[in-house]
Amino acid sequence: MTIATMFSLGETALKLGLICSLTVLALFLSYSMLNVCDLSTDGCFTFGAAVGAAVAVSGHPFLSIVAAMVAGVGSGFVTAILQTKLGVDSLLAGIIVNTALYSVNIAVMGGSSLINMNRTPTVFSMMKETLKDTPLQGREDIIVALIAVVVVIAFLVFFLKTRLGLAIRATGNNADMVKSSSINPAFTTIIGLCVANAFTALSGCLLSQSQKSVDINIGQGMVTVALASLLIGGTLLGRGGIFVRAVGMVLGSFVFRLVYTIALRFNMPAFMLKLVSSVIVVLAISGPYLKKQWPQLKRRMTHRKGGM
Repeated sequence: MTIATMFSLGETALKLGLICSLTVLALFLSYSMLNVCDLSTDGCFTFGAAVGAAVAVSGHPFLSIVAAMVAGVGSGFVTAILQTKLGVDSLLAGIIVNTALYSVNIAVMGGSSLINMNRTPTVFSMMKETLKDTPLQGREDIIVALIAVVVVIAFLVFFLKTRLGLAIRATGNNADMVKSSSINPAFTTIIGLCVANAFTALSGCLLSQSQKSVDINIGQGMVTVALASLLIGGTLLGRGGIFVRAVGMVLGSFVFRLVYTIALRFNMPAFMLKLVSSVIVVLAISGPYLKKQWPQLKRRMTHRKGGM
């Protein structure tokens, strides 16, 4: 493998890692902070991509980003209402919304399963014109994604230190204690899921504009990918303040995408990538437990050898 090939693989992984890290940051808010496992991620990601593409095709690339995030807020609101007002279990609520969004996404895409944006102006094509004849020419995808990630991280660092943000974190730690503190956990859950899903939809919107197309299955398996990246990021930079942990999420997304890209480079069948994602999630979850249990297992093995 040449240096040029390695650089190209790294650049591809960085671009996709930055874009998908927005979904990882969404799970960081909903799963790590709010302690809610939102299984509507796949559908919400596609929802953001579809809404963003539909608006971009109509000639409004910047408005498409806002529209996608508003759509994500709507998705998160429905999921939260099912949990907090209708008594639906959080896992089941995510599954219900994810299933419903499939039909919604088809409707947004005009009854089709694909939107082609080859001739559509996007935020990436506009950035390409801006960077023309500069040292950053040809890096517009990375620049746009990096700007989005920086803005989202800055927002999270600020938001999670406000009174509402602290209430969201407290709800995730102990909802019963929050109730006794005159904080409405239903309200904090709704706000948390709305913000998180806005990030997920933004991620889908940017990926669709980067790829110049939207497929109905663009978000399939995204929750597994994001969870794997979240766990990798937590392993790398799991200790520290909100900023350090958020940077860890981005780094985890990059590492995961790098593994994906290298696997594809060595001709791994595409259908095997889902298995790779699952294995990474299992290793990331079980790793700390196995590390903790290793001394005890080592003693048992030594004892058995001594007995023989």
